[in-house]
Amino acid sequence: MPRLEVKNLSRSFGKLCVVDGISFKINSGQVTCLLGPSGCGKSTSLRMIAGVEKPSSGQIFVDNELISDQHYQVPAEARSIGLMFQDFALFPHLNVQQNVCFGLAGAKEYQKERSQALLEKVGLSHLALQYPHSLSGGEQQRVALIRALAPQPKIMLMDEPFSGLDDRLRDEIRDETFQLLKLEDTAVLMVTHDPQEAMKVADEIALMRNGKILQKGAPYNIYNTPVDQKALQFFSDANAIQAILKGSLAETPFGQFFAPGLSDGSKIDIVFRPQHVRIDFDRNGKGPSPTVAQGVAARGVVKRARFIGNESLVEFDMDFGGTIKASVPNVFLPNLGLPLWLTIPRDKCYIFPRQ
Repeated sequence: MPRLEVKNLSRSFGKLCVVDGISFKINSGQVTCLLGPSGCGKSTSLRMIAGVEKPSSGQIFVDNELISDQHYQVPAEARSIGLMFQDFALFPHLNVQQNVCFGLAGAKEYQKERSQALLEKVGLSHLALQYPHSLSGGEQQRVALIRALAPQPKIMLMDEPFSGLDDRLRDEIRDETFQLLKLEDTAVLMVTHDPQEAMKVADEIALMRNGKILQKGAPYNIYNTPVDQKALQFFSDANAIQAILKGSLAETPFGQFFAPGLSDGSKIDIVFRPQHVRIDFDRNGKGPSPTVAQGVAARGVVKRARFIGNESLVEFDMDFGGTIKASVPNVFLPNLGLPLWLTIPRDKCYIFPRQ
C-alpha cells in the first residue's frame, strides 16, 4: 500500500493551468524527486499535498485515505505531513530544544525525551539550550530537519531545502538528512531543479515540464532513456547534429545512422553527450578507419580546451560546420588549432524527431 498517492492532480489559476493531471505513488521509506525547471509546477504540487493549496481537480491519498480533492480538504495540521523549505524558519525566541518540541503533543517528559533522542542522532545534544542565531547554517538545517521529524510524520515534503548551503556542507547535510529519514521509514517527496541532486538522493525521479510529468523512473533509467531531447539536455550537456531520413537511414559526416520507426523524409536530431565522443590523432590528414560500432571519423580543430577538476572539456570547430564538445577524464589540453578526429559510438546516440 502506498504511503502517498496522487491521482490526476491539477491546479489552475484562471485560464493558466500550472499543474496538469499528475499522478504518482510513494511508499514508506522511498524518496521521490519532482525535478524540473522553475515554473514547471513542482512547488505548486507540493503545496497541494501539504494542504496549503486546494486542487482544481484530482485526488490525494495518505494510506489509502482521501485527504484532498476539489471538494474536500483535511486540514494541513491533520495530514501527518512534515515540511522542510529553503528557509529554516526556526523560532528565534525559542532555544534549540524548544524549537524541536514545538510541534510535539503529549506530556512534557515525552517531548523532552523525543527531542533529546533526535538531537543526539544529529550530534547536536550539546546545543539544546542555544538559540538559532548562535548556530551555523548546517546546524540550523539539522534542527529544522528534526523539528519536522519530531511528530513522526508519515510523509516529508522538501522544497529545495539544501540550496542555501555551500557545496561541501550541502553534500554532508543532505546525506545525513536522508539517512535519518530512511531510519524513520518516512516517505519523502522532494522538489528540486538540480538533476545531480535528484540522482544522488532519489529512488524515483518524476521529470516535470509545463505542469505535466513527462517521465518517471529510477535515476539510471531517466538518465539513459530520456523521453526527448530536452529531457536529455536537462541532465547534461549534449551535442546535436541534424539530418533528414532517407528510408530508415540518415547520412551525416559521422556516417550513417539507423532510425527505425520514423517516416521517410523526417527531420531528425542525433544527440550525444560530450563524454561519449571518441578523440583520435591526425595521421597525415587521415583519421581512424570506419567501423560498425564507431561509424566514420569527422575532423575538427581544437577551438578551446579547459581543465575543470576531474575532467577536461574540449571544443572543436568541425570541418563540416558547427561545434562539437568532448569531455575527457583527467588532463587533456591539446593546443588550439590542432586537428583531431572524432567518432561517435552508435550505442551512445539518441535520435529524436526535430523539435
